[in-house]
Amino acid sequence: MELIDLSHAIEHQMTTYPGLPGPEIGVHLSFEGSAEHYDPGTEFAIGRISMIANTGTYLDTPAHRFRDGHDLAGLPLERCAMLPAVVVDADGAIGPDALPGGRLDGMAVLLRTGWDRHWGTEHYGDPGHPYLTEAGAQSLAERGAALAGIDSVNIDDTTTGQRPAHTILLAAGIPVVEHLTGLHRLPRTGAHFTAVPPSIDGMATFPVRAFAHVP
Repeated sequence: MELIDLSHAIEHQMTTYPGLPGPEIGVHLSFEGSAEHYDPGTEFAIGRISMIANTGTYLDTPAHRFRDGHDLAGLPLERCAMLPAVVVDADGAIGPDALPGGRLDGMAVLLRTGWDRHWGTEHYGDPGHPYLTEAGAQSLAERGAALAGIDSVNIDDTTTGQRPAHTILLAAGIPVVEHLTGLHRLPRTGAHFTAVPPSIDGMATFPVRAFAHVP
């Protein structure tokens, strides 16, 4: 079994989504500063990070879109862990015709667009990024997908203020994982996908360590 990391590393002051602040990573307690608390030769470091929830590769729960939607603490592990993955090669506006046929019950549908090649550049946030259309999102919801992920800046078209993909998927209880990377390493079927955030009461979105295991 091979484990494949599908997450971007979180770095100090990096940009995830244009216009949103980057994380501030620092030190709460240094090795040197810990010396006064422990015996000679015993030292520890404690880091600190200040960031918005939408940083790096992250997962959205229904509370991201709906006031009465469940948050991270209410996210069932069955929706984000050890899911059979189907990888879809697509670009531009991704509609039902680009998606695989048949039922998708319990599956993670991962949209492999290659947009992650622009990560860390100004081009990453361009409005011409690939996205899932309203009809595409409706198809995933109707066919029982457990989770939807994409290696682009947003699963929705960002040229307007509407967010139909988020609205349809999250209304159906389907978590959304954005800013994936490395999907080119996965087979179209046969892998299992995991993207588990911490259980945080009252928060709707948080970074994940997304990965796949491939037989």
